[in-house]
Amino acid sequence: MSTTSSKPDELTVLIGGRWRAPAAERRGSVFNPSTGEVIARVPFCGADIVDEAVRAAADALPAWADTPPTRRAGLMFRYRSLLETHFEELARLVTRENGKTLEEARGDVRRGLEVVEFACGIAHLAKGESLPQVAEHIDGLTMREPVGVCAGIPPFNFPAMVPLWMFPISLACGNTFILKPSEKVPLTAQRLVELLVEAGLPNGVLNVVHGGKEVVEALCTHPGIAAVSFVGSTPVARRVYALAAEHGKRVQAGGGAKNVLIVMPDADPDSTVRAVMGAAFGCAGQRCMAGSILMGVGDAAEPLRRRMVEAMDALKVGDTAADPSAEMGPVIDEPARTRITGLIDRGLAEGAKLARDGRAGVPARGFFVGPTLLDGVQPDMAIAREEIFGPVLALHRPRTIEEAVALANRSPFGNGASIFTASGQWARQFARDIRCGMVGVNVGIPAPMALFPFTGWNQSFFGDLHLQGMEGVLFYTRQKVVLSRWDGNYRRTLGW
Repeated sequence: MSTTSSKPDELTVLIGGRWRAPAAERRGSVFNPSTGEVIARVPFCGADIVDEAVRAAADALPAWADTPPTRRAGLMFRYRSLLETHFEELARLVTRENGKTLEEARGDVRRGLEVVEFACGIAHLAKGESLPQVAEHIDGLTMREPVGVCAGIPPFNFPAMVPLWMFPISLACGNTFILKPSEKVPLTAQRLVELLVEAGLPNGVLNVVHGGKEVVEALCTHPGIAAVSFVGSTPVARRVYALAAEHGKRVQAGGGAKNVLIVMPDADPDSTVRAVMGAAFGCAGQRCMAGSILMGVGDAAEPLRRRMVEAMDALKVGDTAADPSAEMGPVIDEPARTRITGLIDRGLAEGAKLARDGRAGVPARGFFVGPTLLDGVQPDMAIAREEIFGPVLALHRPRTIEEAVALANRSPFGNGASIFTASGQWARQFARDIRCGMVGVNVGIPAPMALFPFTGWNQSFFGDLHLQGMEGVLFYTRQKVVLSRWDGNYRRTLGW
């Protein structure tokens, strides 16, 4: 796959071990968001292509499920080695199609690679349990088996990490898989799959289809698919969960967020501002763990506002592929920029005040919104309630930690929240009282490592078993219980 040619790449599908151009009535454009240049064309497949992929995955399933876990782990070890070898290539591909800085893109690839490392331990992770003499002369044991053909639908904001949340664990557990990359950033995902094929992936075990809503709905309703993994906005996550569950599938569907950063008066000023800046404006605010609501509690509010504006003014926004000194890149496309600036306008119309305007002073080419801070934000404003998914931070000024936590808990979302304080008492109170799945204490982005699940709550997640960690293994396997009786009485009934 070309990463430098001026001619747009033409994306292909992978079905049954063969890459080919599908018959597609429509193709979409993939942009370099730093320049607005079209760098690839992606086919929008239909239900017929999905059906081909499902049949290929179903054909490959018996042999792959019967492959010893140690051999499946061997594939993951070879894959990990190739990901390390091609690490910089993958990071630059992420930057090219997503707009992250190179350092952010490296983090994207690294966090995904850590999931592959986790999957390498599948022979241990997927072991069952046993209890001899669970009843008189009866032994009990459990074993975990693959669920079947699985599908993954990742978002645009982490082109490497989120696909790698999905298919490595699923495949290591003995399932076959269909990946539908985001139509906005399909190049990285396709390269990830090419490397897995190079590592020795058997034909049909992993298949790739492209497209939009039609393909997603085909995956959610196809009778040959047993499980669906999704990450995206809350409205789409809710739809995917309902549709796939209605058609008898197990589902894990990660949604949106409105993450809170609470700064207490005793917080260390320098480390807190660095952490808040990274949380709010890293990846241009386009991540489900992005800090969106900043609460300066009591006397912390005014100095926090001043230091944040200074730091935001110093942040260099630019073309991340061409300028290695750029510290923040663009948002993904023109509709995203229009939506984000529209929410800023709406916040101002509802009475918020601009502390720092990111709509001006950004590169003319590409899809840029600079770091923005709105002060005087009230809980009922749209800017305080809705997911922005961009580099916009809303400042609240609660008087106490109790008021701050109560405001945070009004949100229908439940991904992450962080507190910055030197007080163990305040940190403990916050961790116990906040209603979300991932909690940070002096940590701006409390996203877990691959060993732990990504535990969104409320409208940030639909399903029971989360992505990553042991919950990922449990999601991609089903449990069988075996009771055995081999005693003298049984032998006598057979005439022995």
